[in-house]
Amino acid sequence: MRKTFAIDSLGCAKNLVDSELMADRLLAAGYKQVGADKAELLLVNTCAFIDSAKQEAINTTLAHARRREKRANPGGQKIIMTGCLSQRYAEELRNTMPEVDAFVGVDNEPDIVRIAEEVLTGNERKIYCTKVSKLLPDYGTREFHYTPPHFAYVKIAEGCNHACAYCAIPRIRGGYRSRPMANVLREIRSLVERGVREINIIAQDTTYYGMDRPASGENLSALLRAANELQGDFWLRVLYTHPAYWTDSLITTFAECEKIVKYVDIPLQHIAAHILEEQRRRTGPEHIKKLLRKLRKEVPGIGLRSTFISGLPGETEKDHEELCEFVREFRFERAGVFPYSREENTLAAKMDQQVHHATRTRRANELNMLLATNADEIGNACIGHTVRVLVDSPGIARGPWDAPDVDGAIHVSPSLPVGEFADVRIEDSIAYELFAEGAQDH
Repeated sequence: MRKTFAIDSLGCAKNLVDSELMADRLLAAGYKQVGADKAELLLVNTCAFIDSAKQEAINTTLAHARRREKRANPGGQKIIMTGCLSQRYAEELRNTMPEVDAFVGVDNEPDIVRIAEEVLTGNERKIYCTKVSKLLPDYGTREFHYTPPHFAYVKIAEGCNHACAYCAIPRIRGGYRSRPMANVLREIRSLVERGVREINIIAQDTTYYGMDRPASGENLSALLRAANELQGDFWLRVLYTHPAYWTDSLITTFAECEKIVKYVDIPLQHIAAHILEEQRRRTGPEHIKKLLRKLRKEVPGIGLRSTFISGLPGETEKDHEELCEFVREFRFERAGVFPYSREENTLAAKMDQQVHHATRTRRANELNMLLATNADEIGNACIGHTVRVLVDSPGIARGPWDAPDVDGAIHVSPSLPVGEFADVRIEDSIAYELFAEGAQDH
């Protein structure tokens, strides 16, 4: 009988790609994937970006351990914690979470088959982590995907070279490493040939692509133009861009390439000048506003998506109101707000003028209410327009402004084929939820 495994993947889409790679390796080695309650080997791929993500990772792992104790043979399942939390806290967790049989860091995932064998035979080292992450796996080799057959994530780089004061990702994932463009294009071509309709380009910062290897002459604009020339009916969606690295060439690429959806994911975090400077965001408010206006002007129909952090150290009520006014002025088609999370070993954690957690939450709530008002107005403006959508499930689709899992949905006729494109006419809206002709639940 084949050995069995399951993966519980937490956190972002970048983590999901890592989970797919591990699953692919185990399947190729002859393992069989089953439900978490039946697996001999359970991997929990964790996130450690903010406190809530760390807590979710710990709670999820402990919940699996409690369910394991109720099995007829509790010793018949081994639990491995992988990913960012394991990379960042393995030494501390080995003493506080004896329920975990092994901790695997982000650079050790290519060895997951060997590690699995050691854990299942009781010969594990307990901790498999490097001090500094330097690996760049060949993500294009994987055959297995957790996403539905019609969309996929393509990770074009690993790590991050930025030093944002509030973020620990470079400490966890290491410096930026771009995949060779030919390797990325080979993966995209393979996915399109399988019938994938939406390619979501991801990295810690997609706009930095190629800048770590300047001699290669490769960059995001060149990659997107080459992908746009591939045969097939598919969308290209670009996530996680940084305002500091947008170029005129990249904006022109978005405007000219028909397969790139007119959607820009550009996490801005804040707009107050001193906050941006202290948080080492590499851009000031005038640069950001100029960029957004240029995107609106040169890419007609563009949908802007951003995220903001409320309650960063040193943020005053005046700064908060400035951010609110910025959101009112630029009317982002999609947006999210998160209260600041004080992460140890970051510059922001050591700063004076930490904002009280209740104030952070209150300001985040105020911003979210403002964004909800904007969403209602933007949704109402869509009524009467025809939109091309990708059908995710019976009666549920996404338009160009809707990335998987993070944005809204468009309710459509349940007769539309899943995994295919369709043109639908919008008849109603409720915030980020739109309702097209033939939809049954509005």
